[in-house]
Amino acid sequence: MSKTEIKHPELQDTSRMPYSAGVLCDGWLYVSGQGPLDLATTTIVGETIEEQTRITLENVEKILRAGGCELSDVVKCTCYIADMADFDRFSRTYREFFTGVRPARSTIQAALWGGILVEIDAIAKVPVPPDAPLNPPADEGPLNV
Repeated sequence: MSKTEIKHPELQDTSRMPYSAGVLCDGWLYVSGQGPLDLATTTIVGETIEEQTRITLENVEKILRAGGCELSDVVKCTCYIADMADFDRFSRTYREFFTGVRPARSTIQAALWGGILVEIDAIAKVPVPPDAPLNPPADEGPLNV
């Protein structure tokens, strides 16, 4: 198993962070929980659940792109919201970002860092380049016995 760290393109100095913004592993991209932050200034952006959801998903999207993925490659999101009373407004805004087959999703009410209203993590399948072989040679597969 090989792992590659993916950094948020607007936050290259991650020496103080105890986690990776994203990790590529065996054809999957795991995006750590993102919030409504302007990473250049590390300030919370947006006051409403709609504004914070948009900023949060834009941050998720930046990490996806840095790892070679798009929102359409996401298969699962875990969403944390501070108040379940915001669930419908959150869902309407979230829906704007995903079309076609939407990712599987869990939404959980949680006490969130810094008073933010939303945090989202994601798992995406890294697309296979069109010129990549469909099947690895027999001697390179992990199940080769």
